[in-house]
Amino acid sequence: MEVQEIKQRFGIIGNSPLLNRAITIANQVAPTDISVLITGESGSGKEVFSHIIHQMSPRKHGPFIAVNCGAIPEGTIDSELFGHEKGAYTGAVGERKGYFETVNGGTIFLDEIAEMPLGTQARLLRVLESGQFIKVGSSKVEKTNVRVIAATNVDVYDAVRNGKFREDLYYRLNTVPLRIPPLRDRKEDIYLLFRKFTSDFTDKYRTPPIQLDDEAQQLLINYSWPGNVRQLKNMAEQLAVLERDRLITAQIILNYIPQEASRSNLPMRLENQPKEDISERDILYKVLFDMKRDMVELKKLVADIIEHGGVSTSYANNSQTLNQLYRDIELPGNNNDGQFTIQQPVISNANVPFHEAEEVEESLSLVEKESDLIRKALKKHKGKRKLAANELGISERTLYRKIKELNL
Repeated sequence: MEVQEIKQRFGIIGNSPLLNRAITIANQVAPTDISVLITGESGSGKEVFSHIIHQMSPRKHGPFIAVNCGAIPEGTIDSELFGHEKGAYTGAVGERKGYFETVNGGTIFLDEIAEMPLGTQARLLRVLESGQFIKVGSSKVEKTNVRVIAATNVDVYDAVRNGKFREDLYYRLNTVPLRIPPLRDRKEDIYLLFRKFTSDFTDKYRTPPIQLDDEAQQLLINYSWPGNVRQLKNMAEQLAVLERDRLITAQIILNYIPQEASRSNLPMRLENQPKEDISERDILYKVLFDMKRDMVELKKLVADIIEHGGVSTSYANNSQTLNQLYRDIELPGNNNDGQFTIQQPVISNANVPFHEAEEVEESLSLVEKESDLIRKALKKHKGKRKLAANELGISERTLYRKIKELNL
């Protein structure tokens, strides 16, 4: 059967190459009896593909059952899947058939397979390898002929590495991997799906049809849809029922997107975002880098004076930079008004050969730099901790703690 025929038969909307590829794989594997592991995010349509595989297989006239492994308590999942004998545990008042016995000759879809307990995984592996199982509380070996299709929305191999999933079961289930693409990778299908859902819901609830303006369409297409097709369908139903204005704008759609999701998943610039907290270490690193940059400028200035017998034009025109470098340093050339003036030195021999100044290794200890910065801030503000803390960009309490730690 062709891909387009399968879409029409099972009500699949979309023309994405990734979706067509998944349908092709499901169609090819359906006539066989091998196990299939369907992977994909929650809400992407994994169960639909399990129905495709079953209905296109020789077992299509046999029973089909979908079991959510994550919804069954760990203490009863063995009984649910394989059955139990009377008196097998407290509350077992009679014999019970499990899913593998009742679906004999058909297909069982194990959704959220990664949530299955390790003990149950060992039982499932035996069923897949030999078709045999034992009921809870029994010693009799039972036989079954069931095709298993499993699905999960997590990385199963990652669960294997963490010891939460059996490696042998993983390779036994993963005979044919089938990945369902998330909705954000099928951008060309989003608007088609939305139109189909809104059309169905407006017919169901007998409400006027819905239309989207251009901005709303772009927002719909560019949103990442963490809930995939299920989330899109849910939104379409809400719009069909709740909105009186049938021309939907982008602002209306934003009202139906979770607040946290809208901040992290929308590809748009949001104004007035709160700035990230800056740690003390970040502030200290910034100060150190600024000091290093100033030191480099100072070295260049000294070298320029030695080489040319004075300050060259490039430095002479940057008095503001020099004042910035020296405004907190008490030197003979520092005036009372905080402005630093460089005087031309008197050099008897202008042809003095220039020798590159030897670079002195400076201390890179964060503790020493931090201590030095705190001393300077306290000296500048005459011991007033609150003003010094504001200058350093830290709280007064943190400054008090640092003073005690560094014995200042």
